[in-house]
Amino acid sequence: MTLMGAAALLILVLTYAGVAIGRIPGLRLDRAGIALLGGAAMIAIGAISMEDAYRAINFDTITLLLGMMIVVAHLKVSGAFRGLGAIAIEHAHAPFMLLVMVTLLTGVLSAFLVNDAICLVMAPIVVHVTRVINRNPIPYLIATATASNCGSVATITGNPQNMVIGALSGISYPAFSAALAPVALFGLVAVIVIVRIVYRAEFTRTAELAPHVSRGRMHRGQVLKAVIVCIGLAVAFFAGVPVAKAALIGGAILLLTRAIKPERIYREIDGPLLFMFAGLFVVVAGAEKTLLTPDLVASAKNLGLDDVWRLSGFTAVLSNIMSNVPAVLALRPFIPGLENPERAWLVVAMSSTLAGNFTLLGSVANLIVAEQSKTAGTPLSFGAFFKVGLPLTLITLVAGTAWLALGF
Repeated sequence: MTLMGAAALLILVLTYAGVAIGRIPGLRLDRAGIALLGGAAMIAIGAISMEDAYRAINFDTITLLLGMMIVVAHLKVSGAFRGLGAIAIEHAHAPFMLLVMVTLLTGVLSAFLVNDAICLVMAPIVVHVTRVINRNPIPYLIATATASNCGSVATITGNPQNMVIGALSGISYPAFSAALAPVALFGLVAVIVIVRIVYRAEFTRTAELAPHVSRGRMHRGQVLKAVIVCIGLAVAFFAGVPVAKAALIGGAILLLTRAIKPERIYREIDGPLLFMFAGLFVVVAGAEKTLLTPDLVASAKNLGLDDVWRLSGFTAVLSNIMSNVPAVLALRPFIPGLENPERAWLVVAMSSTLAGNFTLLGSVANLIVAEQSKTAGTPLSFGAFFKVGLPLTLITLVAGTAWLALGF
């Protein structure tokens, strides 16, 4: 290995370790800063030129994520999410029905919109409702987090790693959904069943609920416009319009308003996540240029990643070690050389997402819900989540892998 290769490897390892941990001790660097620092370091040592760094950033992914963030922000600020959540939950007149409503609403919304954003909206509603009706919030919050992960498996726009895979693989939106929507649906049913079993005391007590959720202020005209745009986006996605193009146009249309200040929308956009993606694209490209050899690519064959079960397990473990998006980017150089690249990408999408249910630290959605649980005065513990997360992850991974093994 050359000196530059060794330096690039060190940068890659340190960047991924930093992103996995989320910070560097003694420094005020977050994941975005760590990824950008890693990308800059690759450029500084000459592992990748500025021109190649620009080309390495997959702007389809960045654009899609930005466009969907604007759409989600508009739905949130206009009051659409809170209104929809209130209507659904107010029809839950028993604890089990409340669980079903929370799971299905979170899962369906997460299938088409970015799941982390859905958790930001749904978790406070769940906390408020359980507090008003004097129920234990933990099973419903766990259902919120795990349903958002399971539901987001269904489409390219469900979560950030699916967006990356959609851009890298070239799989169409309809093909992606046809392959993974059944897995998502199975996952939502599994969430309901497992939470019901683990927290059976919560659901065996007979109780007539009358939950009331304040719907807050709704900009009805803006809600209507947002709904029309979302329907238009769904049609465009399934009609084969490039998803990044459709999302950007949809987001731009929603910015045309006299009722909502644009600053309120901009505050909801997760800029650091976009920066982290850009940095990681450059880091991975720099490593590919200096470290990737035909022998290394061929090593994927030696690992047996052509086998669906092995690839699924490998992806799940990798995702829990370094987080799902970095894991997907780490696998990028090896997938095209496999026997069935399209199936392999679908396996990676499925496994990297469902692996997020394994522990409380497995996904950003889980952490968002955990933070909200503190406001309820009942913090969601690692152990409480794991009691549901362990069986749910194993069951859904086995079912999802079997589905893809049989379907392709």
